Amino acid sequence: MMNTGPKLKKLKPCLLNTSMEDTHLQSTTHSGALIGSNDDLLTEILLRLPATSIIRFKSVSKHWRLLLSDRTFTLRYDNLSKSPGVFFHNIYVPYDVKNQSTPPFCSFDFCNDPHGIKIVQSCNGLLLCSSDKGGRRVRRYYVLNPTTKNFQIIPVVLGGEAVCKTEAVRKSICFMGLAFHPTDCVRYKIVCVRRLKRGGKLFQIQIYSSGTGKWKISVKSFLADYRSFITGVYWNGAIYWAPSLNTCMFFDIVVEKLQTLASPEKSTDSSSILWTEYLGESRGHLHLIVIKYHREYKISFVNVYEMSSDRSGWFVKYRVERDEIRRGISYSRFTFLDVVRGVKEEDTFMVLHNIHGKLIKYNVYDKSFKEIFNRNLYKRYSNNVDDKSFKQIYSGSLTTGYLYYHRYTESLASF
Repeated sequence: MMNTGPKLKKLKPCLLNTSMEDTHLQSTTHSGALIGSNDDLLTEILLRLPATSIIRFKSVSKHWRLLLSDRTFTLRYDNLSKSPGVFFHNIYVPYDVKNQSTPPFCSFDFCNDPHGIKIVQSCNGLLLCSSDKGGRRVRRYYVLNPTTKNFQIIPVVLGGEAVCKTEAVRKSICFMGLAFHPTDCVRYKIVCVRRLKRGGKLFQIQIYSSGTGKWKISVKSFLADYRSFITGVYWNGAIYWAPSLNTCMFFDIVVEKLQTLASPEKSTDSSSILWTEYLGESRGHLHLIVIKYHREYKISFVNVYEMSSDRSGWFVKYRVERDEIRRGISYSRFTFLDVVRGVKEEDTFMVLHNIHGKLIKYNVYDKSFKEIFNRNLYKRYSNNVDDKSFKQIYSGSLTTGYLYYHRYTESLASF
C-alpha cells in the first residue's frame, strides 16, 4: 500500500546541532542574566572568589564596580574565614599545606622606591613598609594593600621640617606600628615611639591618621626603657608591646593613654629563666608565649597566654610540655613564630622554626606536627625561577632575625 500522507523532512545533522547549541546558549545567557540582575545572588557567588578575581571583576561594568567597592561587601569578604599565610624573610609561605596557593603578589613594583621596599609590620591585610637600603637618612615609610595595589607615603613625623632635623628625627624612631581593623579601626593609624634625647630614657608618642593625613603628638614625654618597644601588636583598640622588665605596656589609641600591666609570670627560681618569645593577635585574641628554661637553656614548658577581653590581665590558654615538642621535633633549638586560632578549637595551631630553616605546624588539639616549609627545598626551587619580579621579593636573606616574619591575609580594604 502506498503512503499518501505528508512527508516529514529529515533535518540535516549540522542543522540539528546548530539548533541545540543555540538553545543551550539562550539558556545559559538567560541564567547569566538572572544572576546578574540579582545582587543578593551575585554577592553570594562573588564572596567565594579569591581577592585577585574580585579586583579584576570590578572592570566588568559600573554596576559591578559599585557592588564590589561597597563597604558592606568588602566587610563581609574580609570577615570570611580565610587561611592565612606568612612572609618569612620575604618568602611567602601558605599555612594550608593541602591547598597550596600562589603568593598573593609578586613584587612592590606599584610602589617605586629607589632603595627598595621591606615589610615592617602586617596588620589585617595592610602592610607597613619602609625603604630597604640607604640608611635612616633616606628612609621613607609606606602603607600598602598589595591585593588592591593601593599605597600611601607617610610624611615625616613632627619635628623634622628641615633636612637636618628630618635625619635626626628618623634616627630617634624606636617603634613604628600599624593599627587597622575593618570594624573597629576603619581609618588606619600609625603609632610612632621616638626617643627625645640620644641615649636617654625620655620618649614621645605620635599618631598618624589616614583620615587627617597628619601626625600629632599624643604623649609629649614619658620615661621608659627602649627595650619595651621592640615588638608591638595591634589588638582591641590598642598597641601592645611584649613584656619587658616585668611589665607589659600598651597604648590605647581611642583615649590616647599609655598604660601598663603586670607580666603573666615572674621568675622566682634562680636556676631558671623566663623568656618572652612571641606576642601576636589571631581571630580577635591576643596571645603571648612565655618559655621557662632550666640550666643549660633546656626548656621545661611553654605557656601560651591570652589577654582577657577587658584587658585586666593574662590567663593560660595552652600549655606545651617539653616532651611533646621533643617527640615532634628532633632538634633542641627552635623558635615559636606564630599562634593561629581556628574557627574550631581543634584547628588551632602554632608555628615553629628550627635551626635547619624548617617551618613546622603544631596542632595544639591533637598534638600533631606538619612541616610546611623547608629552606633547602626553597633555595633549589628559587634558583630555577625565571621571573625576576618574583625573585625580587621572595628571595630575601634567611640569616637575619625573627622580626622578618609577618602573617598576611588578603584584604579588599581601600584608603
